[in-house]
Amino acid sequence: MSGGVDSSYCAHLLSTQGYEVIGFYLKLHNKEKKHQIFIQNCQKVAQHLGIAFEVLDLREAFKQNVYDAFIQSYKEGQTPNPCTICNPLMKFGLGLKKADELGCDYIATGHYAQIKEVDGIKRIAKAVDDTKDQSYFLYALKQDAIDRILFPLGAMYKEDVKKTALSLLPFLGTLQTYKESQEICFVEDSYIDILRMYEKVDNQGVVRDSSGKAVGTHKGYMHYTIGKRKGFSVFGSHEPHYVKAILPKSNEIIVGTKEELAIDSIKALNKSLPQAFSGGVYDIKVRYRSVPLKAHITLQGEYIHAKLLEPAYGVAQGQALVVYQGDCVLGGGEILEAWQDCKNTKTSHKEQVMQHEGI
Repeated sequence: MSGGVDSSYCAHLLSTQGYEVIGFYLKLHNKEKKHQIFIQNCQKVAQHLGIAFEVLDLREAFKQNVYDAFIQSYKEGQTPNPCTICNPLMKFGLGLKKADELGCDYIATGHYAQIKEVDGIKRIAKAVDDTKDQSYFLYALKQDAIDRILFPLGAMYKEDVKKTALSLLPFLGTLQTYKESQEICFVEDSYIDILRMYEKVDNQGVVRDSSGKAVGTHKGYMHYTIGKRKGFSVFGSHEPHYVKAILPKSNEIIVGTKEELAIDSIKALNKSLPQAFSGGVYDIKVRYRSVPLKAHITLQGEYIHAKLLEPAYGVAQGQALVVYQGDCVLGGGEILEAWQDCKNTKTSHKEQVMQHEGI
């Protein structure tokens, strides 16, 4: 429970469906003021529903496994997705362990996703409300967790949930809260504010083009991600330029035109695609808000290889490559490299870094 509309309505639905519900709040980040407000909200909801409520303090494990990794990833010029790490390890890892201690059969959350059974196997599936679908963030969940998950809101639309929840639980509208979380719970305004507490992020550097020529300046490499087109300067008049590669060692970024940004091949470290996966053409997503892309997928050892049927743009190391069959998640992994291979010229982000830094 978070004390917000979604998780509160989720608890209400389960209670009315005859489940014995125990609400618990996960203390993950170090924003103590937020925790105090959210816990008070949860307590009010639990009291209203007549359910038990507990607080599970996972701050140390979260810092070691999610928060520190988030910072390190940006230091290495990547664009991390901490939610895809947090969900399997924290919410549906240690959270499920807590459920076992309490003698619970299931663990339920207010995620907008569904569980569908395909050939006798339960799978994460997209929510009915495509604008709120969170299946992408859940791709790395283990099967023993998926088998015990309930997503009561997965077949509902967000606007309907909010309207119904506030009519049944009107006091929710009076509770103090923060703006609705979008992607990263511990980032309030910008990820740069987090990095600035630990690293020197405002450190002007050189912008280079694909040939290595210095063409401008930037604010510091950690301000950028692959595909970004603002926040740096390029000398003279020019067509729009996008970040192609990030070079942490020399504090430089490489930029190019949109055509130069195009990639058609991706390599990812497999996190959840079954070893029995036989390959084929599937839909993939390479960012939370990206449109599905068609790609030929193969699994080679511990790596997923995706050959796109059409070029993609702005594919960043550290993000997740998630493979879908229809609405169902088959699995996925963490993106390691992306490159343009259609003209037999492989120039990945990793290789660009090595070339420009003389490795």
